[in-house]
Amino acid sequence: MAAVPLPHRSQPMRMAAENRRSQIVAVASELFSQKGFRGTTTKEIADSAEVSEAIIFRHFATKDDLYRAILDHKVKQATERMQANLNDAASRKDDNAYFGSLAYEMLEFHGKDKTFIRLLLFSALEGHDLSEIFFHSTALEMKNQIRRYIKQRIADGAFRRVDAAVAARAFVGMVLNQAQVRNIFRDDDLRFSNRQMADRFVDIFLNGIRKHDDRGSRKGRGRR
Repeated sequence: MAAVPLPHRSQPMRMAAENRRSQIVAVASELFSQKGFRGTTTKEIADSAEVSEAIIFRHFATKDDLYRAILDHKVKQATERMQANLNDAASRKDDNAYFGSLAYEMLEFHGKDKTFIRLLLFSALEGHDLSEIFFHSTALEMKNQIRRYIKQRIADGAFRRVDAAVAARAFVGMVLNQAQVRNIFRDDDLRFSNRQMADRFVDIFLNGIRKHDDRGSRKGRGRR
């Protein structure tokens, strides 16, 4: 009788390890967002994930490594889809689509993941270096990308000669404030959808930086 081959076990074990890592990240993310980095212990994370602390340290050498993995994961989630939409709109020089996609994706992301803003605020208030890493990499790069787009549209004659860096900061700040007010302070008195809110932000912003003689031509333009 021919020998029956044993099932290959390395792949299931690898998948089990990935699932366990994802579970630890999800549980730790929730706890860090509620109690901060300093206020959360690895024992609390282990108890909530129903694993031993040894299992946590098997996947993450230190609590800092776990915290970094959480932020890296969330930043990747937030930027992947947004970047593709921005590149497409920028290549077409479609201002409404460019800023509309940016505002909508930011509001959608923070609406679905209410822990991200809390994690960043805690890391900044606690003086954790991960907040500085985030703001000097992802956040700064996003603002610089918007600044470059605004400068290009100024050169095209579509926008007034505004300070591109300040304009980029103003737009991002306007959208992030809405995300914070809605998700942290539970203030949602406007009751607009994220799409409606994004459209209104874009309309206000573009009316402020577009050249006056360009505004009349906008009347015939449809929404994205």
